[in-house]
Amino acid sequence: MNSRLNVVLCWHMHQPYYRDGLEGEYRLPWVYLHGIKDYTDMVAHLERHPLMRAVVNFTPVLLEQIDDYSQQIDRFLSDGRPTQDRMLNLLAGVEPIPSDAPGREQLLRDCQRCHAPRMIHPYPPFSRLLRLAGVSEDPAISPDSGQHLLRYLGDQYFLDVLTWYHLAWLGHSLRDHADVRELMERAEDFTLQYRRKLVVLIRDALSGLMARYRALADRGQIELSMTPYGHPIIPLMDSFDNMNCSMPEAPHPESETYPGGEARSEWHVAHGIEVFEQYLGRKPAGVWLAEGGLSEDALRLLDRHGIRWTASGEGVWRNSCRLSGIEPGIIQSKKPLFSPNLNPDASVRMFFRDDGLSDLIGFRYNNWHAEDAVADFIQHLNNIAAFLGAEAEQHVVSVILDGENAWEYYPDNGHHFLDGLYSALESSQRLRVSTFADCAERLPPTALPQLCAGSWVYGSFSTWIGSPDKNRGWDYLVSAKRACDEVLARAGDDEARALQIRRQLAICEGSDWFWWFGDYNPADSVSDFERLYREQLRALYVMLGEAPPAQLDVPLSRGGGQAENAGTMRRNA
Repeated sequence: MNSRLNVVLCWHMHQPYYRDGLEGEYRLPWVYLHGIKDYTDMVAHLERHPLMRAVVNFTPVLLEQIDDYSQQIDRFLSDGRPTQDRMLNLLAGVEPIPSDAPGREQLLRDCQRCHAPRMIHPYPPFSRLLRLAGVSEDPAISPDSGQHLLRYLGDQYFLDVLTWYHLAWLGHSLRDHADVRELMERAEDFTLQYRRKLVVLIRDALSGLMARYRALADRGQIELSMTPYGHPIIPLMDSFDNMNCSMPEAPHPESETYPGGEARSEWHVAHGIEVFEQYLGRKPAGVWLAEGGLSEDALRLLDRHGIRWTASGEGVWRNSCRLSGIEPGIIQSKKPLFSPNLNPDASVRMFFRDDGLSDLIGFRYNNWHAEDAVADFIQHLNNIAAFLGAEAEQHVVSVILDGENAWEYYPDNGHHFLDGLYSALESSQRLRVSTFADCAERLPPTALPQLCAGSWVYGSFSTWIGSPDKNRGWDYLVSAKRACDEVLARAGDDEARALQIRRQLAICEGSDWFWWFGDYNPADSVSDFERLYREQLRALYVMLGEAPPAQLDVPLSRGGGQAENAGTMRRNA
């Protein structure tokens, strides 16, 4: 029999912290919407294919928000207490439909925030409702043509649009639910009774999620891994100099360094492990550092916490090979890419994603017929196995991408592609599905003498630092961190207050804010994220008992690019 090539699929589940401060309103609904669509579907696929193995990576701030949503919806269903999410309150009838034209226009815009060809057009009643108001199904197009109609439409119209929007966000695995079939067959005039059924379904889907993933991990089918608590770029918090290897010409922020950054990195890992254990019942063996951001100091940090593996992008591996003086011929052969890599600075194994294969799933196969896409992907893997020959069993192909954002671009939320892919991988005689923990234990590592710090995007940190808007965001954060340090130094033994401050600071340290700063990104998304970033910083200053700086009243980035940011793991939500 031919030697079998190890294959690891790693699904990264991540959403940033969307609340206003630690306990305020949710400004964006993506946690619960991805919860009922992608997190439910992804676990259902694995349950349906018991021989399939994978790694599922969760960020602690996502786990906290999923739990909070399920508790808030449960309280609403128990005693009528409103949730802290406007879209849910509108759906449930505890918040009135706006009566003014701007408010109604915004609601219609909000109910078009999805990929229309896959999530609006397949549902004729949903499409008809939007056409009735004269608004485009493309949220980037102004609805001016129908603005004059909005004041004449009754509240029931908007309630029906809201209901269909939530039905469109339901994952394929929920479509056979009796209440969902009833709602879709009804098609219109969704009374409170019917909408409440949808709210109950959302609650049940969210409240059972973690138990389902835990059950898969308990029986050894999946490995659960994590990202440090607030999804920070740890190499950049440790030192802005970590950008120099891959971005030697890029300007630094005005601040020389992030004050106390290494201590903050330590906190994110330690607190992340605490939260992860609370929800998933185990300490993770592996850590996907936010954005696959690797540096030698980050490796040492993981070592101190007993982490066995981490991972990043192919660009980091290539840059590190060149820095280490490894001959181009070896780089071209890619054999070391398909091995656990070991840097002399730490014992943690490093895996590097095959960018080409990962991006085929993330950005290319969505418009292919599912059978053709599966056959193409399996053929690529078989070609690698043939290339490695008898050595295949000593190597692993790492396919790493978001577990949520690609699927709205696929028919039926990627159901047919993933079902076919898992079936093909389960039955393959040339391929063995595995996990990073298993591969770290079994496979011999390849030496990588020097590590060129970078991320999964281009092997650099250019998506998060080095341009005027991004550097300005870092300077705002540095000022807030200094204010935190002064207050914490006076906090004494008030550990509860200190923890609240550190958590709020952690939210501000998340990578997602910096991701969106820049004029190459779409203006609507930049506006959403930069405004929320400033609000989080403002909430931090208020928590510290200080007046927020006036600069936080002024947008720091405006955007203006296309809706899809080429080369990114995540698409515009």
